[in-house]
Amino acid sequence: MFTAIFGSFEAGIIYAIMALGVYLSFRILDFPDLTVDGSFVTGAALSAVLIAGGVNPFLATLLALFAGFAAGCMTGLLHTFGKINNLLSGILMMIALYSINLRIMGRSNIPLLNMETSFTKIGGFFEDIGLDAFFNGILTAVGLGDSLPGTWGILIFMIIVTFVIKGLTDLFLQTEIGLAVRATGNNKQMIRSFSANTNLLTILGLGLSNALVAFSGALIAQQGGFADVGMGIGMIVIGLASVIIGEALFGTKSIARTTLAVIGGAIIYRIVVTLALRVEFLDPGDMKVITALIVIIALTAPKIIDHSKEKKRKAKRRQEKLNMLQSSAERKGENHAAFKSDS
Repeated sequence: MFTAIFGSFEAGIIYAIMALGVYLSFRILDFPDLTVDGSFVTGAALSAVLIAGGVNPFLATLLALFAGFAAGCMTGLLHTFGKINNLLSGILMMIALYSINLRIMGRSNIPLLNMETSFTKIGGFFEDIGLDAFFNGILTAVGLGDSLPGTWGILIFMIIVTFVIKGLTDLFLQTEIGLAVRATGNNKQMIRSFSANTNLLTILGLGLSNALVAFSGALIAQQGGFADVGMGIGMIVIGLASVIIGEALFGTKSIARTTLAVIGGAIIYRIVVTLALRVEFLDPGDMKVITALIVIIALTAPKIIDHSKEKKRKAKRRQEKLNMLQSSAERKGENHAAFKSDS
């Protein structure tokens, strides 16, 4: 069980980068961008091809980020200058990226199991400095020696990378350009009245969103040991699930808190899926159904809770009015009785 939870936490912190990208488009820009399903694979495909060709894996991962940025900008161009509906522009780019990804890969699947990736380098470094032995020794001491993870390096490294990206995202959204991007998502007409170019701001926001998605795809490919042309199917739903779960559980009082909530939502989502798949009558093929159910619950549960609270508030107000009327009637009766006794 510990190994499964550890693996899901590790995957969740990587998927959290993708969820941050979805947050930028879905919440900040109010743009339902389906490019995510394609740009996730673009990042995985490009990094896998470059790593297989002998390129430094860290450089390959960085180049995947720029490829995702280009894909997001293309979606923005289709929407702003092509005047295509936002949902349709994302769908068109997603379809186009399927063929582009096949062109990049040359085939439908590229294995990375026997190649040096960013994570093998990180795992080797943590093993050399003795950090893996230190943490595994602690687990053995508390009685978890039978379920030791292969390396702690990936988890620790990804926590650092994810929170650096979170911090940079928070800083960007508080800059003048970031505030303009947020205003574009809230009210385009208002920000246009200040002579802001909403077209360029939309393109920039979508570019940054898909850059994070592609970066996450490159890391997932290296963690899983392969890049597949179909690995991006349903990524937008996973990203939305992470955003919605995080917002429902941790709140959205500030940008910093919301981005932290998105990271927490991604981790919780992966853990819930992992635990659900351990149920006997479910198998890995049911993961999409589980994802859909999680999103449905995350969307409907807050509304049901709010409706229940509103009913209780109305009932309380109604009872208070009845009590006031009753006490008023009692006072009138007492005054009437006093008047009779005086007369």
